[in-house]
Amino acid sequence: RGLDKQLAKLARHRAKQVALEENYEVKVTADDLVSILGAGRERTKYDNNNVPGVVTGLAWTSVGGDILFIESSLTNGKGKLTLTGNLGDVMKESAVIALEFLKAHSDWLGLKQEQFDEKNIHIHVPEGATPKDGPSAGITMLTSIASSFTGRKVKKQLAMTGEITLRGEVLPVG
Repeated sequence: RGLDKQLAKLARHRAKQVALEENYEVKVTADDLVSILGAGRERTKYDNNNVPGVVTGLAWTSVGGDILFIESSLTNGKGKLTLTGNLGDVMKESAVIALEFLKAHSDWLGLKQEQFDEKNIHIHVPEGATPKDGPSAGITMLTSIASSFTGRKVKKQLAMTGEITLRGEVLPVG
């Protein structure tokens, strides 16, 4: 629908130019797009996604889909979990489930249980003005937390979605 609206806007602009007998080029250039449609919505798709704790997730939206980033960082503390980024209750629950799964299976990643008790975990989902909710960020959150604790980076072009269970199953997106 969004693409359809943008193409219609271009067609109306050209139709107006024809009707008013204005000078115009048949070919639409990038400069024409900016002047007719306005500045584009630049997304930094893979910028700053080369550090441990930053993972790309896939999100459902009412107009299709989008990517979102899940960021985790660790600080010295007592194991407190902080969540920011305009998250709904279900998404917050996904973060708790992801953390509890990692605690229960810390040996899989070569982590000691004490590491979870000595570090505060902050999970942030940027673009706080956009509300985010749903369970499908669970696997992305789990991967982000694991990446922070292990110091391993996640591939930039890898994006994921799916609800995580306490048993470690990734459920299909509903």
